[in-house]
Amino acid sequence: MARKPKTPRWLEAARRRQEPVPEGSRSDWLARALGRAGVMPRADAEQAIREGRVEVDGRVEREPFAPVHAGSVVRVDGTLRSLEARTLALMFHKPAGVVVHGSDPEGIGTVFERLRLVLPPELRGYEWYAVGRLDRDTTGLLLFTNEERLVAHATSPETHVPKRYVADVEGRPSEAALQRLREGVVLDDGPTRPAGARLLAPGRVELVLTEGRHHQVKRMLAAVGHPVRTLHREAVGTLVLDVPEGTCRPLTDAEIQQGLGFRDLPSPPGRGPG
Repeated sequence: MARKPKTPRWLEAARRRQEPVPEGSRSDWLARALGRAGVMPRADAEQAIREGRVEVDGRVEREPFAPVHAGSVVRVDGTLRSLEARTLALMFHKPAGVVVHGSDPEGIGTVFERLRLVLPPELRGYEWYAVGRLDRDTTGLLLFTNEERLVAHATSPETHVPKRYVADVEGRPSEAALQRLREGVVLDDGPTRPAGARLLAPGRVELVLTEGRHHQVKRMLAAVGHPVRTLHREAVGTLVLDVPEGTCRPLTDAEIQQGLGFRDLPSPPGRGPG
């Protein structure tokens, strides 16, 4: 039986408060809207709201999940703040050891903690979402964005955004092993899509995937008899990693649109579509 779609928390809050849901504008919940617009990260926004420092349409709002929309009049500590949000994205060079989670039980650290250390001041107010995941020991290109629709676009199996990896493996893969990867191999969760595969050097393989299952590169290479020793992601879409390890840079609108194929960007102020 199909699962019933989950009701957004901002909509649940609106119904509890018997407030009308605005039509024709994008609605959201207050704490997340503040993070998307770069006012303050979501955790900070939730604290500010509960402390009574945030007003919405002239009244103090203490509910982080209170519904808001682009036309809501929001003040933080008495200062008017816009909820208008531009879609932003960052390229980050993930080092080995850190995890793509909100916390690390082993105490080594998370990519979010590392990213905060290198963000320029003008980007520190945003809530950043990782676009997909890399394993703790995997290095390379990891994208971040303030827009969850970009996360969904870049990670959806239907989008087919390619990801290019370089793996150092045990042994030297034969042409027959590479051809199996190109045709797709059967894993415990079903057959994979065909992949791009070529030998870069003895024991080094380049693999290009258009899907993103859990540990997929490692499982595919193990399935053809060549377990992974180290793994590095070089590219996502047409974006190629070009920053030093542990650093980041913003992507341009053109890189988001052309490199990732995400066209849902608002027009610059004062300009219409096209």
